[in-house]
Amino acid sequence: MDKSIFADYGHIPKELLHVMLILMLAWLLLRLGNNLVRLFRNYMNSHADSAENKRRIETLARVFRNTFSVVISLVAGMLVLSELGISIAPILGAAGVVGIAVGFGAQNLIKDYFNGFFILIENQIRQGDVVEVCGKTGVVEDLTLRYVSLRDYEGSVHYIPNGLITTVTNKSRGYAFAVIDVSIAYRESVDEVCGIVKEVGDALRGDAVLGAKILEDIEIAGVQDWADSAIILRCRFKTVALEQWGVRREFLRRLKKEFDARGIEIPYPHLTVYAGQDKQGKAPGFRLTAENESE
Repeated sequence: MDKSIFADYGHIPKELLHVMLILMLAWLLLRLGNNLVRLFRNYMNSHADSAENKRRIETLARVFRNTFSVVISLVAGMLVLSELGISIAPILGAAGVVGIAVGFGAQNLIKDYFNGFFILIENQIRQGDVVEVCGKTGVVEDLTLRYVSLRDYEGSVHYIPNGLITTVTNKSRGYAFAVIDVSIAYRESVDEVCGIVKEVGDALRGDAVLGAKILEDIEIAGVQDWADSAIILRCRFKTVALEQWGVRREFLRRLKKEFDARGIEIPYPHLTVYAGQDKQGKAPGFRLTAENESE
């Protein structure tokens, strides 16, 4: 074996060899960490019993991978600086002082990370969930220790710092209810309309496509309110999570068609004007009914 090859390495400074070794080890650790996270994700996904658990596993795997990469990069950077003769003690000391100063001015940032940590640990939000936070509703596209990224129905993306999140409304857990308020005219029979609503609901559950998304038969609560121009009937479907909106739209479409076929009036605003009588009471009062008019 040619010893000149090893002789060439003798001319390379020892510090440079150490730096190369540190960078190589850091690269190997990053690869190893990513592989371990991937194996963990695949193993947990194979044992997950629902799509919700799979979304949680994907979220945790991404956070673990990012955290592991940051830690390895910081440690490797410190070791490289030490090998190059740059004392890291002053850097660490200055970082501590700066950290204290920044800590007072970055309390919101620290709060973001603390809240993000507990949101992940408590499994409040996962990637792919539909949630409402800070008055914004949308699909969770990204979840980090710093912020939550939501994309709403219009396609707009909202970045919400975790420190601002005080209440989370998650619409993606287990099941949902498609709550529907049906308005009918006062002259209509409530019992007859409830029967029609039941028929339409049963037909919808028997649908080849939407039937699989409905978990139980329609539940008719009854009269919800006496509104100004209508009686409000409330009913609901128990559906698979995130399918409540589609079920509600299709039910209303079918119910409108059935109401038209059976002559059930869907009310709209009416205005009744009373003219009154004169002082002698001789002029008979009369009523003028106008639809959607102000006079």
